[in-house]
Amino acid sequence: MASENDLRQNPDMETDLNEILKVRRQKLFELQDSGNDPFKITRYDVTHSSVEIVNNFEAFENAYVSVAGRLMSRRGMGKASFCDLRDRDGKIQLYVKIDEIGEEAYEGFKKLDIGDIVGVKGIVFKTHKGEISIKVSEYVLLSKSLQPLPEKWHGLKDTDLRYRQRYLDLIVNPEVRQTFIIRSKIIRSIRNYLDSKGFLEVETPILNTLAGGATARPFITHHNTLDIDLYLRVAPELYLKRLIVGGLEKVYEMGRNFRNEGMSVKHNPEFTSIEIYQAYTDYKGIMELTEDLVSKAALEVLGTTKITYQGQEIDFAPPWERITMIDAVKKYAGVDYEALASDEEAIAAAKAKGVDVGGKKTKGEILNLLFEEFVEANLIQPTFVYDYPVEVSPLAKRKADRPELTERFEIFAAGRELGNAFSELNDPLDQRDRFLEQVKKREAGDEEAEMMDEDFITALEHGMPPTGGLGIGIDRLVMLFTDSYSIRDVLLFPTMKPKAEK
Repeated sequence: MASENDLRQNPDMETDLNEILKVRRQKLFELQDSGNDPFKITRYDVTHSSVEIVNNFEAFENAYVSVAGRLMSRRGMGKASFCDLRDRDGKIQLYVKIDEIGEEAYEGFKKLDIGDIVGVKGIVFKTHKGEISIKVSEYVLLSKSLQPLPEKWHGLKDTDLRYRQRYLDLIVNPEVRQTFIIRSKIIRSIRNYLDSKGFLEVETPILNTLAGGATARPFITHHNTLDIDLYLRVAPELYLKRLIVGGLEKVYEMGRNFRNEGMSVKHNPEFTSIEIYQAYTDYKGIMELTEDLVSKAALEVLGTTKITYQGQEIDFAPPWERITMIDAVKKYAGVDYEALASDEEAIAAAKAKGVDVGGKKTKGEILNLLFEEFVEANLIQPTFVYDYPVEVSPLAKRKADRPELTERFEIFAAGRELGNAFSELNDPLDQRDRFLEQVKKREAGDEEAEMMDEDFITALEHGMPPTGGLGIGIDRLVMLFTDSYSIRDVLLFPTMKPKAEK
């Protein structure tokens, strides 16, 4: 690519730019040569937003305002022009008339392009057609758009391009911008709720010497100074429970986790979750907290607990349905866990259902497999599925009357898992045994199995009170609240494979 100076001296060198790009650059050069370089402007005082003016017209009628944003369309190029200016919150019409701003300024305005960012000042009024507008008395070009907006500014539909160039997606698709505004409001609502309940927001390491807190395959990196491998965290759980041991009692952390696993409409290698821990409660207490937190977030952000997701109405108003994993598998898969006398019978029952059991060897593992195969997709309304097998719950407390099961639940809605919670295992001897079982799985080739964490065991040996813990996938919650099919639709910059060079 030729340098800007070369292009000024010899525009014909722009062999890799189409004619539109040449014209836009030439306009910029002319502005710069006349001493009106928009890129030298450092600030512009904005008094109001478009939506503020439109929603409160009676208060703003005949008021003098200053707004700024991107030109998205314009109509008429005689002695008057109508334009649409879009800022973060919405758009407002501009009425630009040669008699109002002068002939020289109007000629300059006619040279502006769709996509240019401008600041305008003027009087709020309503046109004969009832359109709330600003009669512009002065304008300034704040940034020159050297690239045309896609598809003639009527929308960007190519999903791959939308995800790779999210800035274009946000410019031309207002509903996408609204998705991320809602995301921000959900996060703020959750934080406010927990803060009001006396929880303390904390931060724990993202670079870990061990990958723990979830059964997941980690990303591995290397620290040169210490000459050791480190893992990007798969979950903050073990650090947060150390804080419960330390006496903080009610803590939460919202942030990114990283799992080196497959990608799908529900999975991205880096994702946002919140983990919440409260001393002196159990998984039933956490169920009540979960219902309250999510339903109040829906009310606060959306104004209702009822949402429509992919054509299905879902109501987050408490109480949510509760069902044990055993009962759910019996109901939807037709397999009675209680009637299975051995691991071999469980494996045979799964195979009779056409399920590939893979390396699963125990009744508990088979129960969980049957649940995943036959139950999850049926759980449309918010549902707590509880009492999971101990084999798939290495950090959850056993049920006192059924030690083969744990006090664990997962949250499902729209056929998708939203969160995971337990009465936390605080018996250091049992926790060591569970870790050892996980180590055996890892040694047998299971890259998702937990690692032995001796320091965490030591922390538990100092005493952790009875504790309930919860993890919720923020991205999946946002998907539900915004009726977004893919997780990529609620991540500003989802992970993408680099485009192949031409």
